[in-house]
Amino acid sequence: MKDFLENNRSLWDGWTRLHEKSTFYDLDGIKAGKSSLKPVELEELGEVSGKSLLHLQCHFGIDTLSWARLGARVTGVDFSGEAVALARSLSAELGIPAEFICSNLYDLPRVLEGEFDIVFTSYGVLSWLPDLDGWAGIIAQYLKPGGAFYIVEFHPLVFMLGDDGQTLEYPYFHSPLPIKLRAQGSYAAPDADFTHTEYNWAHSLSDVINAVLRSGLRLQFVHEFPYSSCEWPPYLTQQEAGRTQVKGRQHDLPLMFSMRAIR
Repeated sequence: MKDFLENNRSLWDGWTRLHEKSTFYDLDGIKAGKSSLKPVELEELGEVSGKSLLHLQCHFGIDTLSWARLGARVTGVDFSGEAVALARSLSAELGIPAEFICSNLYDLPRVLEGEFDIVFTSYGVLSWLPDLDGWAGIIAQYLKPGGAFYIVEFHPLVFMLGDDGQTLEYPYFHSPLPIKLRAQGSYAAPDADFTHTEYNWAHSLSDVINAVLRSGLRLQFVHEFPYSSCEWPPYLTQQEAGRTQVKGRQHDLPLMFSMRAIR
């Protein structure tokens, strides 16, 4: 398992170098004051001003810094050294207070103490995790009593579909052995001259819900959405500002879900 995770860490180091320059992440816009946060998480997570927020799998921290701009006291965590170095550089350049920690999610208790009002994670995080019970336990450990966990994520169905958005190519249910893929470029820079092996794990929606419940958190809601807030996967087409859907199937496929739970 460590070999799979180390491979993926190397992948994300390479992707960070691509993503820093990509229009997908629009760092120029972020530096000019643009928020990277989407309407769904802003509405469902609510007021964060004055609250401590732990952002798991934060990549290079633009969502983390966007929460800080809204008044949260933020700590971002990612296992890519390249991503954390870039996040720290952006924090300093923009004058936005933030702490960034380089750590494998499962090893986080070795390097981070304390509890937070909010634990947040979003968009494309779960498929990189082999163990959801361990993930949910980390979340519960870092939440204050009464604190809120919030995730908005691509629906498991999305990860089953092939590049055409129509064909079922990948499993829905979890297996301990990961799905081995060959990354060409990245989701944010598909034409980049970069190739790397990646390992993903499938997790059903019930896997996610039950892991959170087993951690002792109390579920407040689970929502499913027939659109994506991101310009990914690539087979989606723009239907209206900030929403992409499968062309011709605007209402019958779940593309995202969100969940909120409290300790």
